[in-house]
Order: sequence, then C-alpha cells, then structure tokens
Amino acid sequence: MKTYLSKMRGEPIQRNRACWRDALWSWFGAFAGMLAISWLSAHWLSSQLLIVGSFGATSVLIYAVPASPLAQPRNVLFGSMLSAMVGVGCFQLLGVTAVAVALSVSLAILVMQLTHTVHPPGAAAALIAVIGGPEVHALGWWYPLLPVGIGCVLMLGVAILVNNLARHRRYPVHWR
Repeated sequence: MKTYLSKMRGEPIQRNRACWRDALWSWFGAFAGMLAISWLSAHWLSSQLLIVGSFGATSVLIYAVPASPLAQPRNVLFGSMLSAMVGVGCFQLLGVTAVAVALSVSLAILVMQLTHTVHPPGAAAALIAVIGGPEVHALGWWYPLLPVGIGCVLMLGVAILVNNLARHRRYPVHWR
C-alpha cells in the first residue's frame, strides 16, 4: 500500500520563466487559426458550421506546444477525424444517452491508441458528435469531414505557416 500511495506524490515542479516571445507566437497562431476558421465559416458557409469546441484544445497543442507528439499533423487530422467517426457511430446506434457518451470517448481513445494518432481533442470531437445537438446530428457521417477534417486541415496550414515564421520554432517535428 505504501508503494501505491508513494506513486501519487509526484515529482517536484521545474518552473521556467515564461518566454514572452514564445507566448506571443502561440497567441498569434491561435488567433490566426481561429480567425481563419471563423471567417471561412461566416463568409463561405454563412454559418458557424466549421467551428467545433475541440478546436480550442487543438489550438493549445499546435500553437503552444508544437513539438508535442500529440500536436503533429497526423495526430491532429486522423485522431480528430477517426474519433469523430466513432462519435457519429455511437450517436446513431445509441442516441444521446449516458452509454453513448461513455462509449464515444472511450472508443475514440482506443481507436487513437491503436492507430498511433492520439490527439486529446479527438475525444472531444467524439463527445461533440453525441451531445452536439440537432445541427451536429443533422450532419451525420459528414461531421468527421466537415467541420472536423476541413477545420483541422485549415488549422494545420496556419500552424505550419506561423510556427515556421519564428526562428526558434519548427513545425511539424515529423509527418508520420
């Protein structure tokens, strides 16, 4: 029991001072990415169709920690789209139920791990497919492509552009 409890103690936190330059690049990338999606939604689609809640979390990864394995393009795109497919399937089989909610998130995690595309916002995309309401449900099997896939491609394009403008950043670290 003592060994089990000692695992929970954790390690001392190494605090680095905030790098303003890095924080501003993260801010600029997130602003540009979300602005691009919002503008495209409003002007091309005349709706908020491209905007999904999980894109906020994706922004944190691809703009604030672009070197993270969870932020690489393959993970962002396929982790999100596969998870969205799982969510649509769960909704279509079980409706908006507690079991559908639990299955959508847990199966999305399983699929992402088995395909080596873990991207935490993907689980949110799966959840949104179940609890997203009539507009999301009406999209059916289009939801993984539009808004999730198209939105991820757009955000990745902005992330590649913005992160590589900074001399101290490189994105992606790898494509596979």
